[in-house]
Amino acid sequence: MGDYPSRSTDATAGGPRVTGRHTRSAGTGVSPSSNEEPPIGGGGALQRKARFSMETGFRGLSVSAGSMVLVIIVAIAIFLISKAVPALRANTANFFTDTQWFPNDAQPKFGIAAIAFGTVLSSVIALLIAVPIALGIALFLSHYAPKRLANPLGFIIDLLAAVPSVVFGLWGRDVFSEPVKDFSVWLNHYFGWIPLFGGDGPFGRSILLGSLVLAIMVLPIVTSLSREVFQQTPAMNEEAALALGATKWEMIRTSVLPYGKPGVIAAVMLGLGRALGETIALALTLGTVFTISFNLIQVGGNSIAANIANTFGEANSIGRGALIASGLVLFAITLVVNMAARAIIYRRREFRDSAA
Repeated sequence: MGDYPSRSTDATAGGPRVTGRHTRSAGTGVSPSSNEEPPIGGGGALQRKARFSMETGFRGLSVSAGSMVLVIIVAIAIFLISKAVPALRANTANFFTDTQWFPNDAQPKFGIAAIAFGTVLSSVIALLIAVPIALGIALFLSHYAPKRLANPLGFIIDLLAAVPSVVFGLWGRDVFSEPVKDFSVWLNHYFGWIPLFGGDGPFGRSILLGSLVLAIMVLPIVTSLSREVFQQTPAMNEEAALALGATKWEMIRTSVLPYGKPGVIAAVMLGLGRALGETIALALTLGTVFTISFNLIQVGGNSIAANIANTFGEANSIGRGALIASGLVLFAITLVVNMAARAIIYRRREFRDSAA
């Protein structure tokens, strides 16, 4: 038992020294040769982040681009307000409630009530006509039509969105107005007891004609966006509904429509924005009458954008200021519509989470 040499902690002793390796307790693993902690990952210390990188530059560019949008919106609002204030000061009527439009008189009097009413009425009727048709086409292209038919039809619908508005306006005035006039006479004959279709004429360039042309213009936008949204529905959701015995329509009603609801709302609001700001098509199809009336088939109707296009050339300085003031109202209406659309969309938790 005495065969082992004695060990000493003295560094000058001749026997073997007690090293750090010998002082560890039994059963432990291999201890490090120094008191420093081992580097994370085993590959040495992490590199220090560069002061400037492509990621930093891209982040700064994105923030600048997003901020530029706000700057442009504020600049537009400031420009409109500065140009509209002199005309509003010279106005002798109530700008918000009066229906007259005589800004070029010696005593200017003009109001936004009639043309704002016509703008909203024609846009809402256009959406009521276009949205059901657009959703039906989108569902047909995404879930019913064979692929060899859906792709060409989708391409044609997308091309309709690229047609200039002046083409729709000229077509509505020169070609589509006669069928609409005959349809208005029929509505007046059989449904004249309803205030919307009453009156003794004349019929032709009316809110009905302008709304139908707007509906045709809005249709490809709502259809294209809704189709893309419906195609993004997870396949497992559709397959689960079908596996439970649902029919094709029940699968669409329980899986596709709920999933695509936020996107459809966004598409409808985008179409509404297009309808509110449409100029030439309505300038060529409405009757340019400054009255507030719910009658859809008699000659009449007007909108803010159409009024600007029709009267800007003959306006004096006060008249141009009045038109700019009406443009400011249209700008505010469009802003409110977009904010309402965002509020509706972000109320849905799943859409908010996916957008984040």
